[in-house]
Amino acid sequence: MQALVWTAPEKMEMQEQPDPAPAANEVVIGVAYAGICGSELSGYLGHNALRTPPLVMGHEFAGEIVALGRDVTGFNVGDAVTVNPLTYCGQCRACHMGLTQLCPERRLVGAHRPGAFAEYVSIPAFLTHKLPPGMSLRIGALTEPVGVGVRIGRLAGDVAGESALVIGAGPIGLLALQALKLAGAERVFITDLDPERLAMGAELGGIIISPSAPTSGFDATDQDADVVEIVKEATAGDGVAVSIDAVGTGGTRSQCVAATRNAGTLILSGLHEETSPMPAASIIRQELTVRGSFAYGVADFMQGLEQLHAGNYRLDPWVVEAPLAEGGQWFHRLVHSPGNVSKVLLAPGKA
Repeated sequence: MQALVWTAPEKMEMQEQPDPAPAANEVVIGVAYAGICGSELSGYLGHNALRTPPLVMGHEFAGEIVALGRDVTGFNVGDAVTVNPLTYCGQCRACHMGLTQLCPERRLVGAHRPGAFAEYVSIPAFLTHKLPPGMSLRIGALTEPVGVGVRIGRLAGDVAGESALVIGAGPIGLLALQALKLAGAERVFITDLDPERLAMGAELGGIIISPSAPTSGFDATDQDADVVEIVKEATAGDGVAVSIDAVGTGGTRSQCVAATRNAGTLILSGLHEETSPMPAASIIRQELTVRGSFAYGVADFMQGLEQLHAGNYRLDPWVVEAPLAEGGQWFHRLVHSPGNVSKVLLAPGKA
């Protein structure tokens, strides 16, 4: 089979690899579409310790089952499926609490084992989920990132009638915006340095904040002042009930603290920087609740699949389909100048 292999920082190569054979409890999936995730962009740059080259990445995908392991039941060759790419033990405290994404034994498809940037991928059957009748493989491939948005919305709590802020209008920021709107948030402000991505946020119902481009990304002081002052002015000086950092820098994390009202909630989702300073004194004095939001539990993933099928989440019309062989070019573009692209779906069967 043909596979897109990350071989070194900022280097992707198409390679011929053996077709996978299923273990007893696995299925082999013929990949129809596989999305490029922001975490994979950091891996591509060599900034993600979870991923080591050479590696076939890809954990957001859908396709059809082409082979079954001898112990697999409940599936048939030809079934249209998507995959929860986080394995878990099912026995630990976190798993019993429904927090399978926090299982100490968790492993990620496309990081700890070969992923879906290939014609075929072998997957444990318990991670595999049939698509609802009528759902296309293209839409099914968006289930994983929608699950991330569902998780953020769950942690945001009761936002009905409230104001919120999302920093970062990439795929997760756009999905978080939709999660907040679905939960009844009256106003959701969204900001990003890319005006084309801000336009997506506006079309999805967000109130855009278009900052002047600073010299050093979101860490610049004038950027902090712009966003925070606009939010404070729009909320009579209080700030928002919930803020979500979908970028993950010291600057964006500090912005969220400053823009959140007393006793409000701050959700950290972006992982751009592993560590960064945080204004701890402000967090204490404002009595903020600070939550991390990592991936999704099984319930979040399944709710994402249902909500996606119901049409409650979308990334269209900004989804791009591209041949798998063009994956390297798209990684480069998404790192340097994404523009009006919400998600790139690589298609192994597309010429």
